[in-house]
Amino acid sequence: MRIAHRPAGPAIAAAFALLVGMLAAVAPSAPASAAPITDFRPGNIISDGVMYDYRSMSLAQVTTFIATEGAACQATTGNICLKDYRETTPSRPASELCPRPYAGASSETAAAIVTKAAVACGINPQVLLVTLQKEQGLITAPTGKPPSTYARALGFGCPDHTGGWCNPEYAGFANQVYSAAQQLQRYAAYPSSFSHRAYATNYVRYHPNPDCGSSPVYIENQATASMYNYTPYQPNAAALAAGSGTGDACSSYGNRNFHIYFKRWFGLPTDNRLPIGHVDSVTASGSGSIDVRGWAFDRDTSDPIKVHVYVDGRLATALTASLPRSDIARIYGRELAGFRGTVPAAPGSHQVCVYAINQPAGGNPRLACADVTVTNTPPRGSIDKVTSSGGMVTVKGWALDPDTTASIRVHAYLDGRGVRSGVADLSRPDVGRVFGLGDAHGYSLTFPASDGVHQVCVYAIDATAPPHTRIGCRELTVTNAAPVGRLDKVDPSTPSSTLVGGWAFDPDTDQPISVRYRVDGTTVLTGTASSYRPDVGRVYGVSDHHGYNGRVALRYGDHEVCVDASDSATGQFHTVGCRTTTVPDTVTAGALTSAEPGTASVTVSGWAWDYDVPDRPIVVSVLVDGAVAGTATADRTLSPTPAGAGRATVGYTAAVPATPGAHEVCVRATDPVSRATVTLGCQGVTVANSLPFGSLDVVEGRDDSIRVRGWAMDPDRPEPINVHLYVDGALRTGITANGYRPDVERVHGNGAMHGFDVVLDGIPAGSRTVCVYAINWPAGSNPRIGCATVDVT
Repeated sequence: MRIAHRPAGPAIAAAFALLVGMLAAVAPSAPASAAPITDFRPGNIISDGVMYDYRSMSLAQVTTFIATEGAACQATTGNICLKDYRETTPSRPASELCPRPYAGASSETAAAIVTKAAVACGINPQVLLVTLQKEQGLITAPTGKPPSTYARALGFGCPDHTGGWCNPEYAGFANQVYSAAQQLQRYAAYPSSFSHRAYATNYVRYHPNPDCGSSPVYIENQATASMYNYTPYQPNAAALAAGSGTGDACSSYGNRNFHIYFKRWFGLPTDNRLPIGHVDSVTASGSGSIDVRGWAFDRDTSDPIKVHVYVDGRLATALTASLPRSDIARIYGRELAGFRGTVPAAPGSHQVCVYAINQPAGGNPRLACADVTVTNTPPRGSIDKVTSSGGMVTVKGWALDPDTTASIRVHAYLDGRGVRSGVADLSRPDVGRVFGLGDAHGYSLTFPASDGVHQVCVYAIDATAPPHTRIGCRELTVTNAAPVGRLDKVDPSTPSSTLVGGWAFDPDTDQPISVRYRVDGTTVLTGTASSYRPDVGRVYGVSDHHGYNGRVALRYGDHEVCVDASDSATGQFHTVGCRTTTVPDTVTAGALTSAEPGTASVTVSGWAWDYDVPDRPIVVSVLVDGAVAGTATADRTLSPTPAGAGRATVGYTAAVPATPGAHEVCVRATDPVSRATVTLGCQGVTVANSLPFGSLDVVEGRDDSIRVRGWAMDPDRPEPINVHLYVDGALRTGITANGYRPDVERVHGNGAMHGFDVVLDGIPAGSRTVCVYAINWPAGSNPRIGCATVDVT
């Protein structure tokens, strides 16, 4: 690895990347293994979570790792084993890229240097250890390495093209380690300044030799982009098939060997890590509950994680580890990691287990299990009175739990079915005097009941855990009259606002009652029957305000529309009428709002929506001069929502190809019900013809020949174009500019296949003028991109 030491523009960064990867491309160095590598993913070499986990290893762990992996090292004359290396290091202040200071010290070990640089710059020490191995083999060197190797341990500031020279500003083991860690953070801080970028498709080469080619790689995260900026080559199929051995002439090994060593020593660099934590206490907190306290966090996320508490093998509660824990912050740098919660538990012995929930997925480690014994006293209470009136039942009494002074809940059951719940918090000083647990323990529950004889029972809900206590049952007789009414009309002339009208009242009350509107069995609207209907009043001898009129949305097809009226006493609904109606198709609506010409293209925008399929985006076709040039889905959010559309997500935008010249652009949709074609709009558009351009890089006279090299492209198309070469004003030849020119692509972004390099033979000796013209596509003037005069011998 050889690297530039400050941010550069894309072109400069690319040039350095080409230089820095030479060593990794030609020198495989990895544990001997013939097995092919099948789990290397070029788009995800290492996850961001692993790359920036600077606390993955302590100083003691790094020291043990270096001693263990280098245990067999016996230094020969002039060499030093990494486990024995010492260096006096300078102090470095915190900076933008390395936010924590590095406190220098005398005679620091290699393990201390790696650990402190990792912490200072926020880079995983495992990454630095693996990079030391893949660059110089320092970890497992059997006879050690000379001081000159330690001085360039990570190849920082040592370009390959300088014959082994390194910038003295970056010489020294500690300087190399710190500078490499800092550089990995620089890639993340200035991603647009380097050649390989995250969340985009990059053409990553296989080898410094451009003839070995490249392939598109979608880089999934910044950490992988940084790896390619550090070592800008991916292993080809031969390198992966060779395991840790040698592939072919186009194989490179740096990123492959990084994968091999990291997996061998620390596991896959793309794996997520298990959460860590501790259960501080599990105790019975009074009667019927258990208190759980501790801390947990996941190094793969900065957000608090969930902690699941199981009692006797069943999930009892889910807590969030988000409470402040200054002790954890001092050790791990995670302030919001504490959790505390109370879970209900029945009396008796229980096993409580606590699990930390992995983010974003994976195994959930068990933090601890503990045995706890819980005690409980059942609630007490009474039914004092049960009454009925107009189809409503009211039950009154008191209830309390001896384990708490707080008010508890009570549940009322009618004929064995739960019908109402509430809190026994009404003032009952008589109960307070007897039990000494406060006065707020009275209850009064009211609920509807149908005509006839019923049994009412009340249960006091234990404040901690079941079983709950039945405090009494009573029998009573209820009388009630059902509501009456009629559905007069269903008018779907405007389907989105279909009028539904009629009348309804309850003989048990003079007040308007509630109604609900159902379409095909589903309630779509509720309201009150309170509009003016004097005819109903005259016939039934009730007030004139019992009419209802609601508007509901109906779609294409046959529908059953029903109206139900609510019983004022029981709340039960009774159907007062149903009608079947047929709704016709509503034609797809939309518009072409703009058609803008571009380079060899037209971009159209507009909206489309069909009332009959409101949740399904409409697919539109874009036609240029009557021929379909592309499609688009109308699912973009528009603000404001177009008039005539039922939602905001109805917009479409599409860029379609178009040759230079005048065109008619139309947008059509197919009605999803009738399958009829609907034209949403047409516009005339003129696409400009852009002139080709290029560069004449080299014109070189030789014996009886001339070499001409350069590039040419037409902005109207990414494909190669033709160029014509003239010698002394006479057309000598025409060629296609289809050579690989990645530098042109980086600057102009119109593809890389625009280069030409040709030798014109049979040229008479003397001074000759060579001119090159770019041939316009599809037609038009052909600009000259350069001329040069050379001597032919």
